[in-house]
Parts: sequence; structure tokens; C-alpha cells
Amino acid sequence: MSLITQIYKPMSNVGKVYARPYGVAAPMAEIGNVLQLALTHEEVVRKQEDWQHQGGGTHAQVRRVSGVSIALTMADLNLVNFARATYGTASESEAGTVTDAPHKAFKGGLIRLAHLDVSAVTVKKASATIPAQANYEVRPEGIYVLPGTTLTDADDLLISYTHGITGTIEALTTSPPELELSFGGLNEADSGKPVVVDIFKVGQGIAKNLALMSGNFMGLEVEGEVLSDPTKSGIGLSRFYRVQFT
Repeated sequence: MSLITQIYKPMSNVGKVYARPYGVAAPMAEIGNVLQLALTHEEVVRKQEDWQHQGGGTHAQVRRVSGVSIALTMADLNLVNFARATYGTASESEAGTVTDAPHKAFKGGLIRLAHLDVSAVTVKKASATIPAQANYEVRPEGIYVLPGTTLTDADDLLISYTHGITGTIEALTTSPPELELSFGGLNEADSGKPVVVDIFKVGQGIAKNLALMSGNFMGLEVEGEVLSDPTKSGIGLSRFYRVQFT
């Protein structure tokens, strides 16, 4: 059957979303579980009224697309997604050991370490090792100095520990990303037939919010604009996006 003449075509899609920086020779990499991917067309309509007859009406109109926006909700807050959604710079420190890092102690206060979820912690004041019991607790985010410690406020400490890999994002340090996206969908309403959408150039916006504590799964909701791709040209060829299905 010709797809041009086919009438029955309900659509309900699941699938994978791939992305890479626009104009960069890099792999189209999966971005993980995407809860929403939607394109919205914005249109400007100019009308000329019909004054030739009673009752009015429209004599002529001009319609122009003023923009195509994209909305994306990502469920996987991996380092790349998180950095893009916060205009951040991402880095990764290898597992290793920190020796005699200087810190100051304050009773009832947290000492933030450069790495997370550390182990084999040793705390020294001058050359004396401070026992953990009654003095401090090792927590994933650092070392909490107990209120009843024998330490005094502003004591100088030397802290040593081992750590695993730590990812870091310095937010709001880069320009908004421009991406090339591809959606590899399966139409569950039509026997799982493929639906593929290539979006050639997207200017991605920053995450609307970061629900760090909400009682629910955290997601990254971002919006953006589908931009004209100057590398696409030819009669009948889109500079914005392409849809293919079987």
C-alpha cells in the first residue's frame, strides 16, 4: 500500500532521543529516558477584512510561521544532560587520595570536602590525630563537627581521605548549547513501526527549575527554539526538521 494514500495511521510513540553539539563531528549519543519531547509551531496571521459585502468577513490572509519551539523533559540527570540544562561546565575527578587538606573546624558545623562519599578519613590537629568518636561524623557531603567536640572554633585541621570518581558541574559558566537532535521512535498504536524525527539545529534553554527536594523523581524540563540550519538547502528540503515513518 502506498503511504501517500494510506488513511489509517494512529500514532503513539515511545523511543530514544539522541543528541550532539551542532556542527561538531561527534557521535549522536543517547541522552537517556525522555518523558516528553514536543514541537510547537507558532504562527502569525495577518488578515484583510472584506468591506465589499454586509456582514464582514475575511477578504485575504497571510500566514507565516514565526517560530518552532521544543519542549524536553529528561529523566536521566547524567553529567552531560545536567551541564547542558544549567549552562554549566562539567568535569570529572578520578578516584584517588587527598593528604593533609587544610580546613577549619566549627562546632556544630559541616566541613565540605572537595569530593563526595569519602572513606579512610584521618583528621589531625597539628601532629595529633583527632578520634572520630565524640568529635565528628563522616557524611557523604563532608565531615560534621559535633557540638560537644573537644575541638574549639576555628581550629586548623589537616584532613586526609580516599575517594571515588566525583562529577562536578559549575553552573552558569557557558553559553546556551546548540544541539542536533534525533528521535528514534516506535509507534505503539501501529504495530511498533518506526517513526524518526531529525531536528537539525536546536538552541536549548536553561532548565525551568531544579526540584532538589520534592517527594518525587527529579527531572530536567527545558525548552528551546528550532533554528534554521544553513547547511540544508534544496527545493522541498526543510532547514528545520524532517519526519520519516513506515
